[in-house]
Amino acid sequence: MKKNLLRVTLAASIILGGSGIFTAQDASAHGYISSPPSRAYYGALEKNTIGYQAAQQKYGAVINEPQSLETGKGFSKNFGINLFPWETGASGNGPADGKIVSANDALGSQISIQKENYWKMNDINTGKLDITWHYTATHATSRWTYYITKNGWNPNSPIKRSDLQLIKDVPFTGAQANTSLTHTVDIPADHKGYHVILGVWDVSNTGAAFYQAVDVNIKNGTETTPPKPEKAPATPTNVNATEITTTSAKLTWAKVDNVQEYNIYRNNNKIATTSANTLTDENLTENTTYNYQIEAVGTNGQLSEKSNTVTVLTKSAEQKDNQKPTVPAGLHTMEITETSVTLMWTKSEHFLGVKNYEVYRDGKKVTTTANTNFKDTGLQANTTYAYTIKAFSLGGNPSQLSEKFSVTTKKAAVTSGKSTWDKTKVYNSGDEVFYNGLKYQAKWWTQNEKPDESDAWKSLSNTAVEWSAKKAYNAGERVIFQGKTYKAKWWIKGAQPSTSNVWELV
Repeated sequence: MKKNLLRVTLAASIILGGSGIFTAQDASAHGYISSPPSRAYYGALEKNTIGYQAAQQKYGAVINEPQSLETGKGFSKNFGINLFPWETGASGNGPADGKIVSANDALGSQISIQKENYWKMNDINTGKLDITWHYTATHATSRWTYYITKNGWNPNSPIKRSDLQLIKDVPFTGAQANTSLTHTVDIPADHKGYHVILGVWDVSNTGAAFYQAVDVNIKNGTETTPPKPEKAPATPTNVNATEITTTSAKLTWAKVDNVQEYNIYRNNNKIATTSANTLTDENLTENTTYNYQIEAVGTNGQLSEKSNTVTVLTKSAEQKDNQKPTVPAGLHTMEITETSVTLMWTKSEHFLGVKNYEVYRDGKKVTTTANTNFKDTGLQANTTYAYTIKAFSLGGNPSQLSEKFSVTTKKAAVTSGKSTWDKTKVYNSGDEVFYNGLKYQAKWWTQNEKPDESDAWKSLSNTAVEWSAKKAYNAGERVIFQGKTYKAKWWIKGAQPSTSNVWELV
């Protein structure tokens, strides 16, 4: 097998311009594959070569945000890989066939166009392959999966699930994605010519994932790297556990030569794979003993002996809490609409663990949450809001407030005479509005009744919305409840989709 080492490295930085490609507004976005350049990233690069208008016509809005190809996760379920029980679930199985590359047309449908010799290709060889993710914001992560088009796929038809085969599954612990993480995937020896590689990054504490397609020309050329040693790598040493709390422990170990990644074992069960020499294991139980070992995976695929066992005893919540948690950092947006802002931030640290966070908007508390993300709704269009976050330890000790983060909601959209819902306006029967990106029509006179909650409105969109106990639903309407999608069999109001036979899973 010919080998071409192009490691999959995940690097994180907040981009504030400088490169000539992004602006400060892009700092709220997330991640894209930069090497070999993904289809989305080529769009961002080409706007500086073929011109902004030409690039926008070919690639669409992704030329400004290659890092924002985000939609529902669950794509791996089509290939026999289920979500972890502890992670936030997906509302479906990921993007629809034909819209996989564009993440359900998150920034338009242009990059889902599939034509031979239409997209810029990267020359590679079969064997070991390395791709670099550039993170503009790291997130808690449950896994990465990598796919390649099968032999015999149609390069002139939008990509669907049946066109793809799984080539790498990299499970993770739910911790923040390590900024120096590296994955190595194998390009099948029987592949040649034009193919598409799909990389999917699942966020653990939301129902979202990021999708990136890389167009490649597999040349089956000569090796571009020195031959790999056939002997097994050395056993990892200097394994230590630090930053132990009631629910987590940080593991570190000395780097080993000729290694592509490490396997981490907890109580003899493999829990994660990483190319970095550090990992934070989370979701542990307080006052409990855990045993860890590290195993090195050589660049030739050989496994080392497992390291000596390191024993960790998580802290007890009964210990005296006499210190403040670290200040929440990295506050950024996941999504901005006319009426909502979805926030995310980096987890705070405390020797006992962090219980929850308080979110403040313009100095006033709006919620308390145990998560590191929050969707603030009911906002005004084209309005600037300032957010701060405060963390609380298990013992109730508060951190200092985070730095202030300002966000401006989008302007109210006007499409064919229809506008975004305004709680101050009066609407009559037949009036149509947009609310949270979906279209609704008034059934009768109404004012200050949210379209996703009030019976005065009916949805004109096929997209499922979050279930509301306040709203009546007709046969065929779809809702999302506890991460799952349900369809009403007949008229229903107030009955939870998970307990009523009026609702069926779809």
